[in-house]
Amino acid sequence: MPPTISATDRPLEKLSADAVVVGVGKGPDGPLPTPGAEAVDRLLGGRLLTALAHLGATGAEDEVTRVASLGQGPFPVVAVVGLGAPQVGGGYAPEALRRAAGAASRALSGRASVVTLLAAVGGTPDGQRLHAVGEGSLLGAYEFTAYKSATDGRPTPPREFTVVVPDAGDAKAPLQRARAVADAITLVRDLVNTPPNDLYPAELAARGAAAGKAAGLKVEVLDQDALIAGGYGGVLAVGGGSARGPRLLRLTYSGKRARTKVALVGKGITFDSGGLSIKPAANMHHMTSDMAGAAAVIATVCLVAELGLPVEVTATVPIAENLPSGTAYRPADVVTFRNGKKAEITNTDAEGRVILADALARAAEDSPDALLETSTLTGAQLVALGSRTAGVMGSDDMRDAVVAASARSGEAMWAMPMPAELRRGLDSPIADFVNANADRMGGMLVGAHFLAEFVPDGVPWAHIDIAGPSYNTGAPWGYTPKGGTGVPVRTLLATIEDLIADG
Repeated sequence: MPPTISATDRPLEKLSADAVVVGVGKGPDGPLPTPGAEAVDRLLGGRLLTALAHLGATGAEDEVTRVASLGQGPFPVVAVVGLGAPQVGGGYAPEALRRAAGAASRALSGRASVVTLLAAVGGTPDGQRLHAVGEGSLLGAYEFTAYKSATDGRPTPPREFTVVVPDAGDAKAPLQRARAVADAITLVRDLVNTPPNDLYPAELAARGAAAGKAAGLKVEVLDQDALIAGGYGGVLAVGGGSARGPRLLRLTYSGKRARTKVALVGKGITFDSGGLSIKPAANMHHMTSDMAGAAAVIATVCLVAELGLPVEVTATVPIAENLPSGTAYRPADVVTFRNGKKAEITNTDAEGRVILADALARAAEDSPDALLETSTLTGAQLVALGSRTAGVMGSDDMRDAVVAASARSGEAMWAMPMPAELRRGLDSPIADFVNANADRMGGMLVGAHFLAEFVPDGVPWAHIDIAGPSYNTGAPWGYTPKGGTGVPVRTLLATIEDLIADG
């Protein structure tokens, strides 16, 4: 069962838990107290802040200092988490609270119930503070244990969070939203972390369909015969190398009073060996995450339904496994896509754009008001922006709208250009274009140019390259675990809400 989260306005001394969480900022001379830290300090007879100084706490981001209360309060442990330096003018951004709450959750494994005073940190509106603290607490408590053979004796994350607020009634809606968002991100993380022998194309389609049905969505799954009949040449080409055939999943939510139609597309490569253009063995196991874009759009349309937003959203999800075999597609093949365009295959490891081409063409047939696509498309994204920042390309207004939404949601993204001269690198002597440019320069931007060939003129669109941010290969940080992260669900949701507001 996922952890619970609730709010209380009862006095701190009347609460009981296995731990209490407070935040401190990073100042030039040591930790900067916040109202929550000061409240616990008073409860402990003025000993907390002195203890922090003796322990060398600085208030830096991700720093968690645990202090025993020694019977001086209704909780045995105080977890003091760093918020980093305050913003200019004072206060802390919602993302700082989100990260602090997640770091505290990770540090408190083995403590079943936690009271948090992080919402008492000033500087942002109450609803934003509550939502950030709720999200961070729940996301930091995530763990993937489906393949653990035993749990006896292993500390488990907290299962109950209580947020202290001035008025518990006002906290209900923000925490309900935090719960819904956390559930959607948990779905993404679970799918991404499931190994490819158990999450092959038919299984990902089935799990996505089950999530859609549970959310009350219209569900359509195309098997290999239906893909042939529908002219999905890209999905069929990439999926041809595997004995486990490809699929295409469609999930549609139609909200009441909807005036805006949004198309979501996500790359669903359940494992990417590179095909005949095979990848090096080192780190190939990370390619279990190559369906993170698919997982994100599946979870997002379910989240939109859970929140009951007044919008129509359809997720189109192409799913295949890219393996080398006697039936695999080859370099020098020419693939014909659903919209009739043709690509000369120069690299079978540039397969994501090949399946996305069909999905984008199909999504465009619905005449959406906006099209949002996300994929682990290029290693060039990591070279350009690192492992935590996604690159966003597309039509200028839609690209900038996505980046603005990401800033509010806490998912790092950066607007990238699509220089016209890079499109010439896709020219083919025998087809409409090649699928990969031999020149490695600007690879992320060239990938966006390929996708643009399948978006009709005049449709606002954005491509979000999440090759790095969707899968954390390093140590956990903030509310981000090792493995699947859930990026970019929060940005997709925020962008959709902005589109609704704009009418």
